[in-house]
Amino acid sequence: MNTFELERWAKRLASDRGKPAYRLISDLIAEDIDSGRLQPRDKLPTLRDLSTAVGINYTTAARAYNEAKRRGLIDSHPGSGTFVKGRAAKVRLSGGYEMTMNLTVEPSIPTLVEQMRESAIGVLAQRDIYSLLRYQAFGGGPRDKEAALQWLDRRLLDARLENVIVCPGIHSALLGLLTQLVAPGQVVCVESLAYPGIKAIAAQLGITLHSLERDADGPLVTPFEEICKQGQVAVLYLNPTIQNPTTTTIPQGRREALADVALRYSIPIIEDDAYTLLSDDPVVAMADLAPELTYYITGTSKCLGPGFRSAFLHAPGKRQAQRAAGAMRALSVMSSPITDAFVTQWILDGTADAVIRAVRTEAIARLRLAEQYLGRNRMASAEGAFHMWLKIPKASNWNPSELAVELRGHGVSAVASAAFSTDNNPPDALRICFGGPISRDEWEEGLQQVSELINQPAYLSSMAR
Repeated sequence: MNTFELERWAKRLASDRGKPAYRLISDLIAEDIDSGRLQPRDKLPTLRDLSTAVGINYTTAARAYNEAKRRGLIDSHPGSGTFVKGRAAKVRLSGGYEMTMNLTVEPSIPTLVEQMRESAIGVLAQRDIYSLLRYQAFGGGPRDKEAALQWLDRRLLDARLENVIVCPGIHSALLGLLTQLVAPGQVVCVESLAYPGIKAIAAQLGITLHSLERDADGPLVTPFEEICKQGQVAVLYLNPTIQNPTTTTIPQGRREALADVALRYSIPIIEDDAYTLLSDDPVVAMADLAPELTYYITGTSKCLGPGFRSAFLHAPGKRQAQRAAGAMRALSVMSSPITDAFVTQWILDGTADAVIRAVRTEAIARLRLAEQYLGRNRMASAEGAFHMWLKIPKASNWNPSELAVELRGHGVSAVASAAFSTDNNPPDALRICFGGPISRDEWEEGLQQVSELINQPAYLSSMAR
């Protein structure tokens, strides 16, 4: 940070006596980040240099940095100094988002495949084919809604049929909800690492995302309440169970604290629970903690396969369900009646349960292989998940984007952390998917490639090419 900028800060401190100096310095840091004068990883002056340059005492300087740190603007590293974290807490995304898909495991069990096939054939044999080719009322027919309610009952304590909408996939449901819930000038709160689809939707709609700092348990409560106090929040978006990309499941205590803030400030919650049925130890849903505010969404694409793009939305009430259905109908007309018929049959005859059990079993086996090759301390995952969050050793000097490209060249589905970052501070990490049309043996070969690459410095890999 140059002397000129510190002189500008000193002038502001001298002219603005209406605010405590420590808060004003924190505001100046925020302003300079938003304007681009301060960039991520820029080093800030030491406390002693800051106090001398702007005419404050050492204690006030320390308090200013603590306030900026509390707001997620800066971070301190003992022995190295204080650096800008690069708050893009409000970011408007215009492109460059990553949409590499996280593909579910495809269990190669002959008896299961035959069960799936016979169930699907049964749908076509029993139904009037023309009835499946006609326009349908948006939100699903009575039988489809009954199946959706049966699916939702596994996670919600008080799911009601009148609040249920069958949608053409979770992504479509998110798009419809954001068009309905977000007014001009409002922001959507998301975690600092989030599902790329929400970034893509925000970019398309011109919606500003507000990044919430997170820890190992999910988004922090205090930053969420701080932005709620400003009156700009339209909705809180959460992917709370086996989160994409980090595999975090937000514990009940954190969920209760977030729900409490949302209830006190009347902030709607979108609970994207795409992976919840892969978990054998579910936590109470946000929809049960704040039922009058929460739009709960789950679906089949992450459990049965992305070709079955069917999602089930449970709105806070009948009126909200009708409004959401209207918004989604304007965007996608209807869900596919053929897809809905297949999904409904699979739920009602038990095929869906058989597929989920098989997916979980195979995913756990592949996770054990990953732990064997990579070590648990390098990765985060969850039993039942088919993706993991891999930390890159600093000693390797790998850039996450370069490593992801290198791994994809070896057939490993890897996506760099920047694709998920909403605060312009992506960690040194990758999401690696171990689902899709690969066998367990092919996954093990991929793990060998991952292990070899992250255990050697990046420059050795470039020399070998």
